[in-house]
Amino acid sequence: WLVVLPIFFEGRIVGWAAMFGHMTDVGGKTPSSMPTDAKTIFEEGVVIPPFKLYKKGVLNEDPLKIILNQVRKPDWNRADLNGIVAACRTADRRVQEMCKRFGVDTYASSLDALLERNHRAMKTLLGMIFEDGETLSFSDYICDDGVGFGPYQLKLALTRTGDKVHLDFSGSSPQAKGPINYYLNENLARMFFGIYMITVADPQILWNDGFYPLIDVTIEEGSFWKPRYPAALNAAGFSSSPHFMYSGNYSGGDRKGEWFQLYSIGFGGIPGRPIGDGPDGHSLWPSFVNIPCEYLESYYPMRIERWETVADTGGAGVHRGGNGVDVTYRFLEPGTVAIHDDRWLTYPWGVNGGTPGARGRKWLVRADGSTEVLPSKVHDVPVLPGDQLHFVTWGGGGWGDPLARDPELVALEVRRGLVSSDGARRYGVVCDGEGVVDTAATDVLRSQLAAGRPAELPVFDMGPPLEVILERCLEETGLAPPQAPVWT
Repeated sequence: WLVVLPIFFEGRIVGWAAMFGHMTDVGGKTPSSMPTDAKTIFEEGVVIPPFKLYKKGVLNEDPLKIILNQVRKPDWNRADLNGIVAACRTADRRVQEMCKRFGVDTYASSLDALLERNHRAMKTLLGMIFEDGETLSFSDYICDDGVGFGPYQLKLALTRTGDKVHLDFSGSSPQAKGPINYYLNENLARMFFGIYMITVADPQILWNDGFYPLIDVTIEEGSFWKPRYPAALNAAGFSSSPHFMYSGNYSGGDRKGEWFQLYSIGFGGIPGRPIGDGPDGHSLWPSFVNIPCEYLESYYPMRIERWETVADTGGAGVHRGGNGVDVTYRFLEPGTVAIHDDRWLTYPWGVNGGTPGARGRKWLVRADGSTEVLPSKVHDVPVLPGDQLHFVTWGGGGWGDPLARDPELVALEVRRGLVSSDGARRYGVVCDGEGVVDTAATDVLRSQLAAGRPAELPVFDMGPPLEVILERCLEETGLAPPQAPVWT
């Protein structure tokens, strides 16, 4: 939900405060409001048009009551909404304080100066990073759309001409039938691009939208990035942080009949980087952190039986990709679970000679001992007390030549359980299960591996060709391959 607040000073609008928050549930046909088989946005929860939440400082209760009546946890939603409003009011006070201290004209001119400073800095940065007239392009895939179709190809081409950069998303797949579409506003694309550039190339540049005029964006209507209304939008998962949901009613005790609802984020392996290894079991967003097992076990009817990294799931490289994790949930109450994830079919690619990471996997071990492989996008899966869900996330791709990695570092990771002795051979390292390196055998193996590969290592290693991946899908994953999308 998004809240926007006009900021007034002496009767003049001097700015706007805005804040959004992710709600645990906004209605719709399944708990947490992200049905993996949705075909339209109407299945995904209450659709709220812009309206005045407050009029002259007084809460507009009637529309809020209507909205909260559509959600499963209205007390949570109201509390989160109040937090968003409080954040906007804090920004309001701070801006008014600055206007009072320095004068409104000085404040306004300072904003213009900050925008201009950002514009100048980014113009210089773009000229340094990208060659004039050169086009850089990349393609990747969303594995499936939750309703049996996929993969969906995503394309982006970048061209710098003079002071400006053009981001062109043309050639990406048309909009998906299932709920994986991503409605990408042009300014959102500009924001993502700018934040990435600043973070990677010059973190001293202040974030604001002063650079927006330097970025042109092309997104095709009816594509994955700009689906036509009322396309569904919700369930692709998020990068290295897939979603897990568990909900139901307590069956007995003092809380009998009470509704419980968990919406949690998992953690995969972060890709290897030019500066070092990718973290194991982490999010690409540093502020996303693990919910402690003790908290989950205290507030939800579950036990965490296992939380451990999975050896060898990170791609090999001079800088290793982070390993995925196996989080095993044992359920104590009847309920349903839902999963939003990807990379069960295609691989997390390696860079500059690094190899791909392992794919993610999810399966249930029922209380009777039977096993059920789950798709990466599924909801309303019934679970009973004693059932266990293995939530195994994917690993990050490796960076750089694996044969250049320090053998003693590989051996250390064998001792720590991050790499197996068999997995060490991907780095050309021969060591036993105790992590003791056989130096002579390592030299021989590295020479053999180097002789059997191309002299020039690939910039990107995406794994086997897509047709091979699809052919082997059932055998390797236990799931049928998605069908090729058909567009009319």
